[in-house]
Amino acid sequence: MSDVLLPLAIGVAFGFTLERAGLGNARKLTGQFLLSDLTVFKVMFSAIVTAMLGLFWCSRLGWVDLNALALPETYLRPQIAGGLIFGAGFALAGLCPGTSCVAAASGRGDGLAVVGGLFTGVLGAGLAFPWFLDFYDSDARGAWTLPSLLHLPYGTVVLLIAIIAILGFIASERIEGSRSRWSRVRVALAACALLLAAMATIERTPVNPAAAAAAQAKARPLYKPPSGC
Repeated sequence: MSDVLLPLAIGVAFGFTLERAGLGNARKLTGQFLLSDLTVFKVMFSAIVTAMLGLFWCSRLGWVDLNALALPETYLRPQIAGGLIFGAGFALAGLCPGTSCVAAASGRGDGLAVVGGLFTGVLGAGLAFPWFLDFYDSDARGAWTLPSLLHLPYGTVVLLIAIIAILGFIASERIEGSRSRWSRVRVALAACALLLAAMATIERTPVNPAAAAAAQAKARPLYKPPSGC
């Protein structure tokens, strides 16, 4: 039962949060493309940085094994084509699959229309799948990651993305014409994110078993009580 209830609770909480943030409104999402409201950009970058820092530090502390996480492979040309189709639909409808479900659940007609189009498109693509199967499986590049592509340590990439995110936040507010100063909470959160990202660049010193045993033996007390005590 928990296998059903937990995902359901997470989904309801996520949808409620999206609605409260106004992301079930197509006009708000369309502002992303008109550069008048970059809320989506800021929400997505916040989620990326939070997940990135969380996964990095959970891995560093030994709570999560990153090698056990499924990493999807990169099929370059098919994914570029899919991204263009997705982006065109997003721009025309003003809603993505997730936000369209939120809009539909809120009783908005445009959300219901987009959900209907979404299921129609999925059904049509499924029926036509044998025709473009060769293209779907083409241009395989393996599992790409930024550290491997940039030939940089994992922690360095974490720091760079955190810096880009904060600069993106500042630039987005300039584009939106916002003149309000950052609150203390936002400054504190940005500082914490930068601190955690900067600490991620500190590489762990590998443990040498022989050196660790020698250090442990050296740390033992010199006094040895006589036997029989």
